[in-house]
Amino acid sequence: MISDINLRINGKAGRITLQRPKALNAMTYEMCLAIEDTLVEWKQEPKVELIIIDAQGDKAFCSGGDISDLYEEGRKKNYSYGKKFWGDEYRLNALIAKYPKPYIAFMQGFTMGGGVGISCHGSHRIVCETSKIAMPECSIGLIPDVGGSLLLARAPSNLGYYLGITGTQMDAADAIYSGFADSFIEKNEWPNVIEDLEKSGDASVLQKYLKNPGESQLAINKKFIEAAFKSKNLSKIVKFLSKSENSLADFASQKIIKNCPIAMTYTLEMLSRLSPTSKIEDALDLEYRFTSRAQEFGSFQEGIRAAIIDKDRKPKWKFKIDGVPKEIIDEFFKPV
Repeated sequence: MISDINLRINGKAGRITLQRPKALNAMTYEMCLAIEDTLVEWKQEPKVELIIIDAQGDKAFCSGGDISDLYEEGRKKNYSYGKKFWGDEYRLNALIAKYPKPYIAFMQGFTMGGGVGISCHGSHRIVCETSKIAMPECSIGLIPDVGGSLLLARAPSNLGYYLGITGTQMDAADAIYSGFADSFIEKNEWPNVIEDLEKSGDASVLQKYLKNPGESQLAINKKFIEAAFKSKNLSKIVKFLSKSENSLADFASQKIIKNCPIAMTYTLEMLSRLSPTSKIEDALDLEYRFTSRAQEFGSFQEGIRAAIIDKDRKPKWKFKIDGVPKEIIDEFFKPV
């Protein structure tokens, strides 16, 4: 585990570096606990004036949680493992969202799922020309979690509904527009930025490195997305997309028809229950109601089988898009 993550103090900065580049820096349960313990300790450490989290490799900051153990425990019907995993991970997400010191995340390449949870709740979120940020959980029978539902609920113009059920990847400009990131700094400048942060302990040094990320495609398609996802009803959204001639409509449809109907239906309802003023705890509570039941009663095991284990990309979902019973969704929404 020690080789998976490097936790240290350099100058005035607490440094967290993910060190699993061959695994796209996927976060293990042990890494999650180590980050939490260290952040709690650094809260009271006067030497640490700010936190920097980054990762080795060019392909990914963090592609998500390492779900292989979750799958194996689920096969054994040991559902308590998943409940504990998600509970502990969500506690870390809440800690980051409310952290009293500047928390600066450098997100190159893929930042997805659990990677979003340890970066996009920070006070300063840096992207670059390679950044690809997404919440693709509906494709594996899960929902946007790790507090990602709150970020989606805060996104403008029904954008959160679009991103949540399609899992669309955002580049740097899209991530900043949607509220998943704050600033664009060219990747080759990152070592200099980090050195400045370590020396000064002052997050305002970021300002001198900022560049224009370019135009956001999500911003360009704002009116279409707002209209297409106005109903918050999965069947109506699909029907709207099927009749639209916008180039994004077919792209969105192709994503949706492959994703898990239960997960997408829950996601739409979950986001409608949240608002830009909701607290991180509200979002995590609604997420945990689903994820804690996802292995036993949902399609998470099947989603992982199709995507990660057998890699046939042909999950056998329990219901069709227009056939998810309301009582199933109501059952998932019951408080844990």
